[in-house]
Amino acid sequence: MESSSSGSCVQGTVYHWVVLLAVWLCGSQHVLSQKVTLEPKDKFLLSDPPIGLFDPIEISPSVLPHNSNPVEPLSPMYPNYTSYDPVLTGKCHVNFSALSYIIDKTASDCSIPLAPLVADVICCPQVNSLMNIFQAAYGSGNGTLVLNQASANACFSDIMSILASKGANTNIPELCTLRPSNLTDASCPVKDISSFEKIVNISKLIDACSSVDPLKECCRPVCQPAIVEAAMHISSGGANMFGSSGLPGSVAGIDIVSDCKGVVHSWLSMKLSSEEANSAFRVLSGCKVNKVCPLELDEPSPVVKACRKASSSTPSCCAALHSYIGTRQKQIFVTNLQAINCATMFGSMLQKAGVADDIYGLCDIDLKDFSLQAFGQQGCLLRSLPTDIEFDNTTGISFTCDLSDNIAAPWPSSSSVQSLSLCAPEMSLPALPISPKSGSSVGTSRTGIGVLLPLVFLTTSISI
Repeated sequence: MESSSSGSCVQGTVYHWVVLLAVWLCGSQHVLSQKVTLEPKDKFLLSDPPIGLFDPIEISPSVLPHNSNPVEPLSPMYPNYTSYDPVLTGKCHVNFSALSYIIDKTASDCSIPLAPLVADVICCPQVNSLMNIFQAAYGSGNGTLVLNQASANACFSDIMSILASKGANTNIPELCTLRPSNLTDASCPVKDISSFEKIVNISKLIDACSSVDPLKECCRPVCQPAIVEAAMHISSGGANMFGSSGLPGSVAGIDIVSDCKGVVHSWLSMKLSSEEANSAFRVLSGCKVNKVCPLELDEPSPVVKACRKASSSTPSCCAALHSYIGTRQKQIFVTNLQAINCATMFGSMLQKAGVADDIYGLCDIDLKDFSLQAFGQQGCLLRSLPTDIEFDNTTGISFTCDLSDNIAAPWPSSSSVQSLSLCAPEMSLPALPISPKSGSSVGTSRTGIGVLLPLVFLTTSISI
């Protein structure tokens, strides 16, 4: 787990990663979509995002094959499935051709070999976006915002059949905890467009969500509070039919507000283009999943025992730490921000158990060590911004990895730290340097401009 600062090493890392993933995916794509029964010690749950878009996702780990000579790059990987005409129920009365853009994107993001590995950050957010947009397409002709249960059953089956016919993983409902009831938002009292627009300040909602800034929304939210406000309005408007238990704040009330958020999403999908709605929903999903660590961090007793006095027993401490982190990777991809959250949370656990020294620094732990590994040295951290799995005839299947994976993992400053805020405060940039010859500033002057500092990562697109 050694760090490297040279450009050549970083490039080599990417090439090695391409080789490994190409070999592994070519050999395992028929296996990954199968459901595997795990022992309790192997169980791996992705954390549920706040006000979740989907329930915790259980993903089966996969064993990487050994490649003794990972030097020569392999040819790009191409899907080896054959598309076919799906068998539909005939009971879902919607024009699927009008949704071809969003369906094709979802099938690509949930492709057979990669869906279990990117479920939390790519596949499931995209599937949820599709469900919102489909809900709107179905109801636009009859003035409704939700489906009845019979229609939801038929349409849900058709959606999954169409996705599978385009190469999507057939286990999407299990991966993303989806059910036909996701299309009904049953407990929300407002289900039609007319009632919705009488209760909600629709101009405010459209202004807030028509163009969601992916760099600002997670730190200075605009669309998210507008959706919650609209959901609260329509949920409280029908709360009296549920009695006191339906009031916001109770368990039943929280469920109602959650369903009403689905109704708000459906209405927004009617007013925005498919591209605009999908972009907005993907950004909002990213804000949620990047706040958590998707790794299940068990009690680190062996690490604590070996590292309480790390300065005097560094080899045994590092061996225990590497072993623990290695078993927690569980062969899935995490984003750069999720890796930071995992490092911070795990460090806090160790501090509370009596490990005082920065053992990340002592043992050369990098952020990449919390994500899928190749040969124990190369990791791929996905971007924190929404990304998709791409395919073309030249590069095959590809997606964007973060090239900052040799950044040292942050050791928390306090054991009370459970997550790290990555939203920098607004501040003024200093004046640019003054050229001694011309007396003018170098480049474009931006003295005293108030900016929101985002966390910037160097990324590259890799082909598999």
